[in-house]
Amino acid sequence: MTGSTDGGLALALLSTTAYNSGLIVEKQALGRLPAISGRRVVSLALTLGSSPRWLTGFALMLSGLAFQVLALMLAPVTLVQPVIASGVAVVLVLSRLVLREHLGRGQYACVAVMALSVILLALSAGRGASDVGHSFGTLQAAAVAVPSVLLALAAGASALQAGSRRHGRPVTGVSYGIATGLLYGVAALAIKALSGALLHRHGAAELLIAVVSSPYLYVMAGCSAAGLLLFQTALQRCRIAIVAPVSNVLGSIYFMVVGTWLFHERLPSDPALLALRLGGIVIAVGVVVLLSRQGATELADVAVSGRGVAAGGRKKRRGESGVTKGEIHGPGRSAA
Repeated sequence: MTGSTDGGLALALLSTTAYNSGLIVEKQALGRLPAISGRRVVSLALTLGSSPRWLTGFALMLSGLAFQVLALMLAPVTLVQPVIASGVAVVLVLSRLVLREHLGRGQYACVAVMALSVILLALSAGRGASDVGHSFGTLQAAAVAVPSVLLALAAGASALQAGSRRHGRPVTGVSYGIATGLLYGVAALAIKALSGALLHRHGAAELLIAVVSSPYLYVMAGCSAAGLLLFQTALQRCRIAIVAPVSNVLGSIYFMVVGTWLFHERLPSDPALLALRLGGIVIAVGVVVLLSRQGATELADVAVSGRGVAAGGRKKRRGESGVTKGEIHGPGRSAA
């Protein structure tokens, strides 16, 4: 394994730890804030900006994105992004320790499985030079990114509309996870493109000019902002142990598939290393499938429970998402 690949993997681990720890801090802050909605952007921004705890979590997330840019300069997508996806383990562990969210055996299994994925990916780097691609076709990128963003916005709008129905079913975290995962996947493509623009720049002034003048900075900012609005709403309405893993891993799968093709990065030619690389990727895919199925099951349980309450004639005060008011503001108590 080359020194640059070692550095890329270390930066990727640092990135995912900082980013997902920031999510947990934000989730804590949201439990103490008034109800928010991605449909009221100005009110949402003012509410979040008034919370020092939320701003601390946001700063951690931004530092995680910065480390991701550096990691992608040193290591290929198929190494960096699965490690980023391993942050699902950080979210699951911290959601149990900090937020007191209940975790099932399947979620505990995800922590072990993602750790195994990181080990396989590290081993798959081998001892040869890493094949890191930075050139790509702008038209090809637009042909993939634009439909992805439109699909994500449609999914997000559908989730928000469902959540605004006073007597509708609770919104599943999987729906928000799919929408934000696609948006963050496109943002990751922009981050990769930006990392290529910075590759041969030297000095702080030259780096700053390259960043500000790059269109990919603004693509990343736009997709990240849209994802942020949806994700913060999801964090307050849904369980982070469902929303974050689905969003994280789906975005990672998207980035690995599209990024490897778009930036012309090659998989290892050695059969053993190729098997390790593909094994790590397949494991990451399996995690999102497991969590998606679990989210759908939990949603069905909540819906059945809600019908039972209605049949008994007991009325609850409901918030915007259709869950009880106490559930909206209590960490770990919101619907799946």
